[in-house]
Amino acid sequence: MCLMLKIALENQYGRLLHSDRDPIPDVPAVYFVMPTEENIDRMCQDLRNQLYESYYLNFISAISRSKLEDIANAALAASAVTQVAKVFDQYLNFITLEDDMFVLCNQNKELVSYRAINRPDITDTEMETVMDTIVDSLFCFFVTLGAVPIIRCSRGTAAEMVAVKLDKKLRENLRDARNSLFTGDTLGAGQFSFQRPLLVLVDRNIDLATPLHHTWTYQALVHDVLDFHLNRVNLEESSGVENSPAGARPKRKNKKSYDLTPVDKFWQKHKGSPFPEVAESVQQELESYRAQEDEVKRLKSIMGLEGEDEGAISMLSDNTAKLTSAVSSLPELLEKKRLIDLHTNVATAVLEHIKARKLDVYFEYEEKIMSKTTLDKSLLDIISDPDAGTPEDKMRLFLIYYISAQQAPSEADLEQYKKALTDAGCNLNPLQYIKQWKAFAKMASAPTSYGNTTTKPMGLLSRVMNTGSQFVMEGVKNLVLKQQNLPVTRILDNLMEMKSNPETDDYRYFDPKMLRGNDSSVPRNKNPFQEAIVFVVGGGNYIEYQNLVDYIKGKQGKHILYGCSELFNATQFIKQLSQLGQK
Repeated sequence: MCLMLKIALENQYGRLLHSDRDPIPDVPAVYFVMPTEENIDRMCQDLRNQLYESYYLNFISAISRSKLEDIANAALAASAVTQVAKVFDQYLNFITLEDDMFVLCNQNKELVSYRAINRPDITDTEMETVMDTIVDSLFCFFVTLGAVPIIRCSRGTAAEMVAVKLDKKLRENLRDARNSLFTGDTLGAGQFSFQRPLLVLVDRNIDLATPLHHTWTYQALVHDVLDFHLNRVNLEESSGVENSPAGARPKRKNKKSYDLTPVDKFWQKHKGSPFPEVAESVQQELESYRAQEDEVKRLKSIMGLEGEDEGAISMLSDNTAKLTSAVSSLPELLEKKRLIDLHTNVATAVLEHIKARKLDVYFEYEEKIMSKTTLDKSLLDIISDPDAGTPEDKMRLFLIYYISAQQAPSEADLEQYKKALTDAGCNLNPLQYIKQWKAFAKMASAPTSYGNTTTKPMGLLSRVMNTGSQFVMEGVKNLVLKQQNLPVTRILDNLMEMKSNPETDDYRYFDPKMLRGNDSSVPRNKNPFQEAIVFVVGGGNYIEYQNLVDYIKGKQGKHILYGCSELFNATQFIKQLSQLGQK
């Protein structure tokens, strides 16, 4: 919901609840807030201070009766009862990042983080709070969607706890026919309503390698290596040196922010593309723009309009159809130039990371590890190479190797790896946690399968290495991806297509519309689902999202939404693993 209005517009037209505000007694006020104790207190204070003419109260999630009574009492005491015009529960406690992607809207991200859910010292009460927070957001999501899902989840995980609570919450709402939020979606339809969506709840612990994986697609790379949050990327740009009495010195870095939104056609087309293709497309767009710009200049010259007097151009435009077309396309041309500049800057920043850290080498090597392909280079060689990546890159690589291994390395080999990692400057706390996790999950005997993903290097020089290219791709492999389903996508495919597979055969089945409250059995008719929502309890990433997007392209008439309790990149995830690994 937060992204439906640009932040700039919010700043222009909105005010934060806790900012100092002067009374405007002849103006109505619209509130859009979470029903927290602090927010309710401030709203009551506004009523007492008679700040506005009338009050329209919109709560992001449902407000409790006791808090509603607090507002009523404050309005009564302030003689402002008639001024409270409307009170709405909006059920919008989630953030839509894409048309097919959402995350929980929680101001305290730590509350629903992977670390919070997997802390060894978490109490039952704390876990209940975490689960209730996730369920509240999911309930809001399905109220907004206007559909009651069929729920599937793995057993013995946090995802199962969410499923049980969500099933109960949906069931209770449906039971109250007069006040049900799912209007037109009645109990009578039952399991024979074939248009209902499937909700697949998966636990982050089914696949810890993917969030650590070095990626190769544009959007996932931007999220991995740049400061990218809520569809806004922040870049630091320096422009050469400046002269001063003390001599030449680097100029201060300028911070620039860019919004990567659905109206950005280049972003929409290429966010899921391999990076070399993106670099090539930026170059092609730039050449196309220059050709159009040169054509406008040529037409100006022909008609004796060397200057920039657009008024003169307008007067003469009816003389030449071409000039008319050129002039009318100027706004489009300027927007095209803006997007080219934007993606040139963003792609250049990404490329700097790729070249400085050899991210193409890491990506290709990790793909081979995860697909059990023969490795052409020793893992120790990469870890020990001072020019190959940061300490964090090396730790990510080793953790993927450790998680994906059919058999854990011997103690002697492990000590050798740990020494190399320590010498490279790595913090070993994440490894400590992964060792505990793997032992607990018995992953040594049944490691997660990542299929037979392969990458095909198309030569060390990309086609973008033509003369005058904005991107010097020399030394960066032009790796072409072969589509292969990641674990989350594979689980979805099994459940959406109602396939029998040992990986998902024991997944629990819940139908909140069924009268019986206990675990329902999978119906015999086994009709495939047309729509599904995948929700990862414990955090998701753009790699999984893109894998699902690529998967559904080959499924005509089907739709998938991807959601997660938090959206993290590898740096943020490895920090949580490090905290869990501390003794």
